[in-house]
Amino acid sequence: MTDPLARPGARSAARRRALDILYEADVTQRPIATVLARHLHDPDAERPDPYTVELVAGVDRLRDELDGRIGRAAEHWTVERMPLVDRNLLRLAAYELVARPEVPTAVVLNEAIDLAKLLSTADSGRFVNGVLGRVAGEVRGGPRNGGPATGPAVPG
Repeated sequence: MTDPLARPGARSAARRRALDILYEADVTQRPIATVLARHLHDPDAERPDPYTVELVAGVDRLRDELDGRIGRAAEHWTVERMPLVDRNLLRLAAYELVARPEVPTAVVLNEAIDLAKLLSTADSGRFVNGVLGRVAGEVRGGPRNGGPATGPAVPG
């Protein structure tokens, strides 16, 4: 049996779906586990793939730790004040930085920046890059595994 995540774009699609589920939980103010369970058991919806489930469940499990790391890295911002998309995107990427060391740092940052540019405000790509650059520095010693992320330089 082939690995479904070996398909080109499979992890990108899983990240996008995970972001959708996290965003839904945040906007409806329902527990992440409840929203995930609904997506897993809805007979009329496409079932989330295993990597999506891992990402969402991991963010739920480590949310306090992730929010602490994001809060320390986001100068002059609290996690609660961040736009919903940015907050959940940062949680998702921070989870990968913390719990999935085999995923290259540059991939995590670039995917998050691309989603921020696509789905959030005009300044979100730069904001997400700066915050995740600091989180990566704390967790992994800075962008590596392929070099720095594309986009503006991460302030020190």
